[in-house]
Amino acid sequence: MSGYVYFFLAIVPSIVLHEVSHGYVAYYFGDPTAKENHRLTLNPLRHIDPFGTIILPALLIFSGLPAFGYAKPVPVNFSRLRNPRTQSLYVSLAGPFVNIALAALAFVICKLAIHVTQSVVMLNIGVYLGIVNLILAAFNLLPIPPLDGSAIIERFIPSHKLPSYYRFRATALPLVMALVILDSVFFHVGTNALSGLQNWWLSRVF
Repeated sequence: MSGYVYFFLAIVPSIVLHEVSHGYVAYYFGDPTAKENHRLTLNPLRHIDPFGTIILPALLIFSGLPAFGYAKPVPVNFSRLRNPRTQSLYVSLAGPFVNIALAALAFVICKLAIHVTQSVVMLNIGVYLGIVNLILAAFNLLPIPPLDGSAIIERFIPSHKLPSYYRFRATALPLVMALVILDSVFFHVGTNALSGLQNWWLSRVF
């Protein structure tokens, strides 16, 4: 299989699990919005955004730019949480936590492939799964709306300003996409950091 196939085999379930985790944690804390919208499912067809999950990453890869993608966000209504100010942070950080857990699982897969099965396919699956999830976790933890790390900023926003902030966050994704592309073409701050993370991962595996 080509690297592109391994990439999509890794990124689709990783993004789906990332999004579903937000919905499950929100549901645990009292918000049934995701359940009401039938989004507490691992069926990728319920979560895939045709442009964000498939077309955009493919275009970026074939253009030689860093891969960037997203799924349809799982709907969460923070006002329905039992303790919105605190529990919204847990809901937001659930996605990156799942990605870190998947990266740890990928590390185990790689070690099994190297030392037990000697399977090249299994090793490639583990390598791509690990790199994809480390990058997803690191990227989403940036404190920039609408990324998950911005939940840390929300802790310091006055309550009466939150509705305006949430409206801004809901429309901020194109800005983040523009920043990613500008950085990859001109500044290379984020791309160099992610390349360093990828190299660190590979050095741990091999």
